[in-house]
Amino acid sequence: MKIHLTRQNELAIITIDAPPLNLYALDLDAEFHDALDELGDARTLLINATGRVVSGGVDVSLFAAQEYREDAQALFDRMLLLPGRLAALPIPTVFAAHALCLTWAFELAVACDIILAAESAKFGLVEKVVGLTPTMGGTQRLAARAGVGRAKEFVMTGDLYDAVTLERWNVVNRVLPDEGFPLAAEQFALSLAVGPTKAHAATKQVLAHFEHGGVPEADAHVTTIASALFETQDLPRAVHSFLTDGPGKATFQGR
Repeated sequence: MKIHLTRQNELAIITIDAPPLNLYALDLDAEFHDALDELGDARTLLINATGRVVSGGVDVSLFAAQEYREDAQALFDRMLLLPGRLAALPIPTVFAAHALCLTWAFELAVACDIILAAESAKFGLVEKVVGLTPTMGGTQRLAARAGVGRAKEFVMTGDLYDAVTLERWNVVNRVLPDEGFPLAAEQFALSLAVGPTKAHAATKQVLAHFEHGGVPEADAHVTTIASALFETQDLPRAVHSFLTDGPGKATFQGR
């Protein structure tokens, strides 16, 4: 098995474990989809990796096997499904990068809601070395976070960028110390998992409208999305807790 799914109460953790380089391959892709199928009632998803790198990239033999353009497009269409599924999840998604994170793994990272990076982590879309452009959404999702100019630089140079630089670009959300990074990332994800995850899902819906049509489209949907939270169990209970016990005392069940 190259993909492992574990649970810590409300938190689901998907771990990439395909030594030595955690390269993308079709069997890994299939296992990742299987893990997403098994998330069940998880309220937050954390994605991390084992080994000295998050990933060294894609198994290039996949590209060598594509004889015709139509075959290559079919492969790329399949590859694009995985980040698309991640981006569409209605729960908070966190990607934890402890080390070098290239190509497909970076493209999964920018499909997640929040990226946590260890101080020594580096990131790159290096497809230019084989004359290719990224195919799993990394270019456009990077542009959504950092702007078109930064995305062009990142992809066209194929350079490696450190965590601090990408935090400055608004790509990485938080840079954390190397020491204790896995536990810190887990604790961060757990804090989301026990929060108002129905409200977090609503936030994702509002921002999806913003990404599609800017502030006007988000404004056209936000009141409908927010008012629907009054049909959840968490909101009225939290309001009652606020009024009777003060702020910060409410607990949430994700219902």
